[in-house]
Amino acid sequence: QVQLVESGGGLVQPGGSLRLSCAASGSIFSINAMGWYRQAPGKQRELVAGITRIGGSTNYGDSVKGRFTISRDNARNTVYLQMNSLKPEDTAVYYCYFEASRRYWGQGTQVTVSS
Repeated sequence: QVQLVESGGGLVQPGGSLRLSCAASGSIFSINAMGWYRQAPGKQRELVAGITRIGGSTNYGDSVKGRFTISRDNARNTVYLQMNSLKPEDTAVYYCYFEASRRYWGQGTQVTVSS
């Protein structure tokens, strides 16, 4: 059984930073990529960032380019999301995923950007 455990969410003021982590455990083999989506109330889930396991190629949603950075630690099966210059519109539940033979999802972590 595969488990993805997220951490690092919380409340932060506009302009602040947060770092999310997501660690995968269990019988997960041949990981190809991992990343983050987010979903704000009343909105569709949108891609935040993705990264390949081999090579570390990255892609970002347009709204976070230049502010967010995705990275991974293959030995620890962990993906990170460094979020800087946070804005109120970044408020959402953030979900990590690992892609192998299928896509596995984390339980979600709330990020709230508010003064």
